[in-house]
Amino acid sequence: MISRLRVVALLVVAACSSREVPEAARVTLLPSPPGPRSGEPFLATDAAGAVHMTWIEKTGDSTHAVRYARLDRDRWTSPTTIVERRDLFVNWADYPSVIATPSGRLLVHWLQRSGAGRYAYDVRIAQSSDSGKTWSEGSVLHTDKSAAEHGFVALWVAPGDSVRAAWLDGRHMTASEGGHGKGAMSMQSVSVASAGALGAEQPLDLRTCDCCQVAATVAASGPVVAYRDRTEDEIRDIAVVRLVDGKWTSPSIVYADGWHIEACPVNGPALASRGDTVAIAWFTGAQDTARVRVAFSVDGGQRFAAPVRVDGGAPAGRVGISLDENGDAVVSWLERVPPEDAEVRVRRVARSGEMGAPMTISRTKAARASGFPRIVRRGDALLAAWTVPGDSARVMVGSVALGDLK
Repeated sequence: MISRLRVVALLVVAACSSREVPEAARVTLLPSPPGPRSGEPFLATDAAGAVHMTWIEKTGDSTHAVRYARLDRDRWTSPTTIVERRDLFVNWADYPSVIATPSGRLLVHWLQRSGAGRYAYDVRIAQSSDSGKTWSEGSVLHTDKSAAEHGFVALWVAPGDSVRAAWLDGRHMTASEGGHGKGAMSMQSVSVASAGALGAEQPLDLRTCDCCQVAATVAASGPVVAYRDRTEDEIRDIAVVRLVDGKWTSPSIVYADGWHIEACPVNGPALASRGDTVAIAWFTGAQDTARVRVAFSVDGGQRFAAPVRVDGGAPAGRVGISLDENGDAVVSWLERVPPEDAEVRVRRVARSGEMGAPMTISRTKAARASGFPRIVRRGDALLAAWTVPGDSARVMVGSVALGDLK
C-alpha cells in the first residue's frame, strides 16, 4: 500500500492569512519503554485508566520485534515481546495496535509477509490473558489467503468481551509488475471472540483509498468507522459507516472537500466519542491547499456539523483526537516548519467550533521516519507518543495537563 507515496509532492501548501505562532506546551517527559531504533507507537486506554502501548523495534539487520508495555499510574511495566521475526512487514504509516477488553484480555495486531511479492502481507493477531506477560501464537485475522495487501486495522470492543476489526483488504486487486495490485481496495470487518474464533466477514465498502488509516470508535448508539473513500472519479474524501441494529449503513461523506487526487495521500482520519458526541479529525489537500479539519456529530455519527480548520497553514496531517469530560476535543497533528522540520502540535476545539491556542509538544521531522504521533486522554492529562527519527530513532512519551491547553 505504502509505495503510492508519489502523491507527496503534489501539495502546494498555502499559509493562513494570519498564521498563529504556537506556544510551547508544558510537557512532562515520562520514561519511555521503547529502546533505540524504535518507532510506530500506538496508545490505548482501558476502563480502569491504564495506558497500553505497542511499538516496533529493530533488533537486527533485518529483524524487528513488536513489543508491549502498560502504564499504571506513573510506572511502565517491563516491555514484553509479542513477536520477533525477519518477515514482519514494517512501514511508517501502518503500525501495530493493541486493545483491552472489559475482562482485561489484550489483543494486538501486526503485519507479516505472506509471500514473495513486495506487497504481499497479512494481518495477524495475538492475545494475552495475563496482562501482557505472555502472548498466544499469531493467527491470520482474515479469510482471504491471496498474496495481497491487508492492513490499516482499526479495533474496537464488541459485545461478549469480543473485539471487532476493520481493515483495508486487497483481495479484489490483481498483481502488477511493480508489486502493487491494480483495481479497488476494499474495507472488510470481522469479530474476534474471546477464545480467538473469527466471525463471518462483512464488507463495509468495496472501493476505498488504498493506504490511509482506518479509525473506529464506539458511540452510545453503536460503532462508527471512518476512512478515506475513493470514487470512480478519484475524489478521496472522508467517509463513515455505522453499525445500526446489527447492520452496517451505506457510506456517508463527512464533508465534501472534493479532493481529487489520483494516488493515496497516506493520511487517514482520527475518531473519538463520548456518549453520542463523535469528533473526527482529518487531513485534506483539496484545491491544492493542505488543511487539518475537525467536525462534530451529536447523533452518534449520523450527521456532522461543518468543520473548522485547526492547522497553522503548513500541515503534514497525521492526525489524532481525544475528547475531554465535556465532550470537547483535543486534536493533534504534524505541522511543517522551515527548513525541513515539523512540530507535534495540539489544540483544543469545542463542540461550538471555538478553538483554543495551538501548542507545540515537540519538535520532530516531517519525514516518513517520524511516523504518526499518537494521543490518548488519561484522567485530566493528555498522553502523547511520538518518534524522534535518526540513526538511533526512539519513541518518546510525554504528558500535558488538559488544563494547560488554552
